Amino acid sequence: MMVGNNVSHSKRRTKRVFLPNLVTKKFFLQEENRWITLKVTAAGMRTINKNGLKAVLEKAKTKGFIANY
Repeated sequence: MMVGNNVSHSKRRTKRVFLPNLVTKKFFLQEENRWITLKVTAAGMRTINKNGLKAVLEKAKTKGFIANY
């Protein structure tokens, strides 16, 4: 989450919040033959496509982002 300003045509500034692009998506984990529902960002989906779901889940577990999956 980031904080910034809305800037009108007359250059008046009001506070606003930039929220992450979160999507609830189901992924199929082939190693365990089951579906997993994750709330991920668009960048997270690109990372999963690049590195693979199992590798991303293991890395998130070692960093402490998730307890188990």
